[in-house]
This record gives sequence, structure tokens and C-alpha cells, in this order.
Amino acid sequence: MSSEPIMVPGPDHPITIEPNPKRVIVTVAGQVIADSTDALTLQESKYPPVQYIPRKDVAMALLQPTDHHTYCPYKGAASYFSIPSGGDRSANAVWSYEDPYPAVAAIGQHLAFYPDRVDGIREEPAGG
Repeated sequence: MSSEPIMVPGPDHPITIEPNPKRVIVTVAGQVIADSTDALTLQESKYPPVQYIPRKDVAMALLQPTDHHTYCPYKGAASYFSIPSGGDRSANAVWSYEDPYPAVAAIGQHLAFYPDRVDGIREEPAGG
């Protein structure tokens, strides 16, 4: 049993998750790694918004699981992936909460990308 603290979002640390109405495209080394019209935008407290993209819209064959893990008391344990085509810069560039806490359950089976470890995370009008 884990002894990690579990915290629930609230007024002092709000977390919202909303469907992103735009198309989200992630690229690395000239390749499209993710392309989705079903991304979720997670806004946590004062941090920049993060796009969580469903696995079905990610080229999983271009990712490599790593042994790196982190823990967020609001979201749970995160697993990481590297993008080999991006070289050293793209090590542990992608994370996922495989079993997120109930308050953020919507991000389960979704992946997020560090903006500085990929070439771009672009949003454009859906259908455009």
C-alpha cells in the first residue's frame, strides 16, 4: 500500500479538465507524433495548460517506455516515454497517468508532452 499523500483539487489548488475544441498536433524530428481532435486541456492552479491526448491519436510505435516515474498528490503516479527520433532532448518527453485519482479520472489513457522536448504542440481549428 502506498504511503504517498493524496490531495483533492479545491479552491486553493484548482484543477479543471475540458475538451479542447481544436485539433492538437505534436511533432518531433519532422514526424507527427500525435494528431487529435479529442484532446483534453488540463488547467492546474497557476501552471500553464497541458494538452492530454488520447492514446488512440498518438503514434505509440514512435514512443519508448522508460523507467522514469514521478508522483503528483493531485493526479497520482506518472509513467514516462521517450521519443527516440528526437534524440537526447526527447528523453522522458511524454507522460501518462495510467491510473489517475478520481478527481482527474478523465486523463486516464491520455498522454501529455513537454513543450520543450518536442518540436511543437500546435493547435488549429478542428477540421482545418
